[in-house]
Amino acid sequence: MPPTNPARRRAVADAAIALLAEAGVHGVTHRAVEKAAGLPPGTASNYFRSREALLVAAAERVVELHQEEMAHAVAPPGNDLAGMLADSLFTAATELRPRYLAIFELQLEAVRRPVLAEALAGLEAGALRVTAGLHDDLGLGTSREGVAALMALYGGALFTLVTAPPERITRDGVRQVAAAIVRGALPAGPSTASTTLPEGSGGGRGALPSGAGEVAPSNT
Repeated sequence: MPPTNPARRRAVADAAIALLAEAGVHGVTHRAVEKAAGLPPGTASNYFRSREALLVAAAERVVELHQEEMAHAVAPPGNDLAGMLADSLFTAATELRPRYLAIFELQLEAVRRPVLAEALAGLEAGALRVTAGLHDDLGLGTSREGVAALMALYGGALFTLVTAPPERITRDGVRQVAAAIVRGALPAGPSTASTTLPEGSGGGRGALPSGAGEVAPSNT
């Protein structure tokens, strides 16, 4: 039976996430993870017997971190939908860039590993739930199809920004992208881009779905 030290398991998973961002999925090995985490040889394999189990641990940790952020995120008073999306995208492309690079690596690998796709399912489910709930709270009357379209556009923008050279990311540029997403996904809405969020509404940097293929605020 694998060891049950939660802190050690998290350390291994966090090291795997860092390696995914730095070296890609093929750079994640038990020895590389142990070296990155400063752990003795054999530690990673004691917790996660196979390389696939190590990748699943990284995926589950990413979902855990995202859900924690969504649970505590609050939209700043007076922020608008496009502004909230812009804040979410900018944070993802700068401060959280390594995590999102890891997510994209995991999602691509999940195409070939059903167990990994299952571990990542919480990202999309959480993003859809939070995004749809936010639109309901704002009284936007956005259909679930509209929410899905917003999430899809957000996901594409997220990938483009996170994989671009960091020095090219500017707040003004990201805000223009966010405004275009809102206009494209909700063209019939009444000035959706400038709709303000009530104080205390779920939103803000981590409230938007944070999975890589979600969007709208999804992936946000």
